[in-house]
Amino acid sequence: MYTYIGKRLLVAVPTLLIISIFVFSLQKLLPGDPILAMAGEERDPKVIEFLREKYRLNDPVVYQYGYWLKGAVTGDLGISLRTNQPVLTLVAEKLPVTIQLAVMSMIFAFVIGIPMGILAAVKKNTVIDFLANIVALCGLSVPNFWLGIMLILLISVKLHWLPASGYQPFFDDPLRSIQTMLMPSFVLGNALAATLMRHTRSSMLSVLSADYIRTARAKGLPEAAVVLSHSFRNAILPVVTVSALLFGELLAGAVLTEQIFTIPGFGKLIVDAVFNRDYAVVQGVVLCTAVGFIGMNLVADVLYVLLNPRLRAAL
Repeated sequence: MYTYIGKRLLVAVPTLLIISIFVFSLQKLLPGDPILAMAGEERDPKVIEFLREKYRLNDPVVYQYGYWLKGAVTGDLGISLRTNQPVLTLVAEKLPVTIQLAVMSMIFAFVIGIPMGILAAVKKNTVIDFLANIVALCGLSVPNFWLGIMLILLISVKLHWLPASGYQPFFDDPLRSIQTMLMPSFVLGNALAATLMRHTRSSMLSVLSADYIRTARAKGLPEAAVVLSHSFRNAILPVVTVSALLFGELLAGAVLTEQIFTIPGFGKLIVDAVFNRDYAVVQGVVLCTAVGFIGMNLVADVLYVLLNPRLRAAL
């Protein structure tokens, strides 16, 4: 197992290196010059030159990338051009928000998507299967921003059940924090549930037609045991992989949802950084997102081995 994890980590290193090159290169295409904005209205040439020297913008691009990569490896992602704060500090402030939103969204996705997928597979070509597919299609089709606005209008404005927007740190007030995150988590989880439902249904259908499932039923096992203990345990493997990828996408930040509900997560941070031409923040957030995404892929690979006895035996 440790050898397998080591090999996966070795693959992740060049992947991150390639991503860092693309991130550093593409951000140069952002329009405008942040130094001119920082220099103020008068734009004293001496101030502009000082700022360019301070942030090494006069150096060749290759040297700039080398300095940035060296700092990133040592945990120094640079300084924000707008707030003059370390990028790592900004990331540390926003990361708990994004993780909480991602975890709660995945809970909604699991609670809605997986049971629907199981029922749709067991009741194939029935009304339940038809309704489950309609719900999944709606979840994939309805835009998150529209669903978020409708929820705010109904639950917050009309019924006054939950706050319309804002964020409360979890450890400051857990109950209030969960309340502020319920609607945005449901908006994101609803779309993810549709994806999980489709994958769960497809995987369950392939397992339910296997010979050992027919044998289990012939032995007189209860249908619940056949579905949950025999079928779902084998059908869960592809779902685990998809879930890890979906969680990695959530770590990248749900831009529209965070904007609608005024959640200060990764999505809002990177949008503000792009508009402010804050190169260091854009680079740092994208790099951290890539690390999180690759980390979730590694977790999915490890879980796949742990859940699959044949792979465990092969290792």
